[in-house]
Amino acid sequence: TARECGQLVFLEGLKSAVDVFFRPQEEPHPLQFLREANSGNLQPLYEFVQEALKPMDSGEAAWRCPVLLVDDLSVLLSLGVGAVAVLDFIHYCRATVCREWKGNVVALVHDSGDAEDEENDILLNGLGHQSHLILRAEGLATGFCKDVHGQLRILWRRPSEPTAQRDRSLTYQYKIQDKNVSFFAKGMSPAVL
Repeated sequence: TARECGQLVFLEGLKSAVDVFFRPQEEPHPLQFLREANSGNLQPLYEFVQEALKPMDSGEAAWRCPVLLVDDLSVLLSLGVGAVAVLDFIHYCRATVCREWKGNVVALVHDSGDAEDEENDILLNGLGHQSHLILRAEGLATGFCKDVHGQLRILWRRPSEPTAQRDRSLTYQYKIQDKNVSFFAKGMSPAVL
């Protein structure tokens, strides 16, 4: 419904990835980097984001406080794009969406905990330094529990504050249910109480 009303622009990566191979190479495509031997150029993908945010023909801004959702930046790494190129892409998106249009960028990155994946570590650290809010969903250190499925760590960063007051962190535990998620303070599961 949101797409039909013009409130959502959606690039379906899997379907678009197939389309890029059946187009003439001269036609621009947001995922053009898939056809290139050196797959570090994400400029067409950024231009797609920039084009989606352009004002309508009436000269009026089409978006008021837009949100760019990127699900999942880790996929770009697995497609051969370097972490620096992904960080550059996000930097340009933040400059356009956050600074120019007063919106927000939300990105998902998987952290496998594998110390061998240096590119993923570079991406996670780079995004962590740029972010004002980090949500980290993780399993329980104690293992499986039928009443608590994991914990969510929330880190707020306020760059304008003095160093001692800059970061604020909270941890909640959660249980995933059929159509929603229940959050509760650590150790305060309804099953325990």
